[in-house]
Amino acid sequence: MRIGEIAAAVGLTTRAIRHYHHLGLLPEPARRPNGYRDYGLREAIVLARVKRLTELGLGLDEVRDVLADDAGRELTEVLAELDDDLARQEADIKARRARLAELLRLADEGLLTGEGPVSAGLAELFGRFGPAAAGGSPTAAKDLEHLALFDAALDPAVRDRVYGALHRLADDAELAARVRALYARLDELADAPPDDPRVEPLGKDLAAVVPEDFLAALTEGQKEEDGTGRPAHGGAFGEAFLDDFAPAQAAAVRAMLGHLGDRTGWTP
Repeated sequence: MRIGEIAAAVGLTTRAIRHYHHLGLLPEPARRPNGYRDYGLREAIVLARVKRLTELGLGLDEVRDVLADDAGRELTEVLAELDDDLARQEADIKARRARLAELLRLADEGLLTGEGPVSAGLAELFGRFGPAAAGGSPTAAKDLEHLALFDAALDPAVRDRVYGALHRLADDAELAARVRALYARLDELADAPPDDPRVEPLGKDLAAVVPEDFLAALTEGQKEEDGTGRPAHGGAFGEAFLDDFAPAQAAAVRAMLGHLGDRTGWTP
């Protein structure tokens, strides 16, 4: 058979067969007097086997290893590894679909911000805090965007501890009501000057609702990242965070951070 004939018989392209020759998967057959390759049944059997192995998901390097082992032991090993890889992919796909299902549920309920997709932990948190943002508080909506930023920036272990603390805050009906009232007071400062007399009392009240375990998680995370055993300073990132607020709102947040520092020694 000529190359086009064997390609048609096995269901491959002539280009693929030439590539297999180049990689050493298929030995060069004898040539006819006119110089054309002359393929026989043995080459067709090898090509059919290559095709089946690649359809299973094996790479060409793995196929070469299988073809080189006449006893077939390598094939068993490679297929077992492939099965393990597929099992891991299947588990990953299942986890991703579960996460997507949760995000779609939040989207249907109008609780998903435009900052998604986010981690499963933050998606659940959005479900708890979302009503404050959905209720029309611009500052609450902005805080959800900030959480989406931290979701990508924080170490996953620290992030989970932070979210656990915030879950408990959201589940406390009385405390959640206080937080909504604080968001409303922040909203009222949108057009106020930074020396507005409402700033300092609001900063103190904001600090009062911050859970201790939330601060502990952030402090521990900063110590790990800083590597010194001391809480790290936010620097340019902290200033950029404050700049995202209106001047009086930023002043209230800065006052809150000052009260938290006095209470715990924590600095953002």
